[in-house]
Amino acid sequence: MGPVSSYLDGPGPVALAHRGGAGEVPENSRTAVEHTVALGLRYLETDVRATADGVVVLSHDETLERVAGVGSAVGELTWAEVSRLRDTAGEPLLRLEELLGDYPDLRVNIDAKDDAVVGPLVEVLGRTGAADRVCLASFDDARLERLRALTGPAVASSLGRRAVVRLIAGGALGVVRGVPGPEVGVVCVQVPVRHRGVPVVTAPFLRAAHRRGLAVHVWTVDEPAEMTRLLDLGVDGLVSDRPRVLRDVLTARGPWH
Repeated sequence: MGPVSSYLDGPGPVALAHRGGAGEVPENSRTAVEHTVALGLRYLETDVRATADGVVVLSHDETLERVAGVGSAVGELTWAEVSRLRDTAGEPLLRLEELLGDYPDLRVNIDAKDDAVVGPLVEVLGRTGAADRVCLASFDDARLERLRALTGPAVASSLGRRAVVRLIAGGALGVVRGVPGPEVGVVCVQVPVRHRGVPVVTAPFLRAAHRRGLAVHVWTVDEPAEMTRLLDLGVDGLVSDRPRVLRDVLTARGPWH
């Protein structure tokens, strides 16, 4: 096995500000990044898409309607066009290169939202030297496999949807098969508390993930009682739209960094 990413090095549980704290500040904005840093959190979760000319920007939706009042898709516009827009914080959309370059102590969970962003994303990681402080994520297993092929196992990644299903089945059966792990750079599995009313995060699921060498991060958890229940269950990290609340819950439980 090659070099292992240092993305998850350090004390836990991991507190990830979802889109920088979308329940407290405008999502995926520079204001959101500053909010995350000001709270003392080391981890930010964000989403990326590429413009028509290959500039990687923080954006969850396919179009910019919700955050910038423009119905065009990110991939239909050049960076020159996108740079003239303002998000709900009144700021220009943030480029991934700026995020990684301006905040060198921040660790970033990056959800690659479509296939077009894969190449430009890998190029940004190379230019910024940030490969050891990011975790690449996607629901799409094939997209993740392509990212891993381009970056190698030294860059952390999470599991795609199909692999998560296999892990859930492994938890129920007591045998985990066909789930990539640390040997290819996979360091964590990121899942909702439940899916279509069926609990995902259970004790057997946690045992299966930990046996495979994977940390379990749960999204999107905003209520203190649910945060406490999941932490008591043994999850390794929480993703929250309310990072101030999450910080307070973790601090109240004892020493936390």
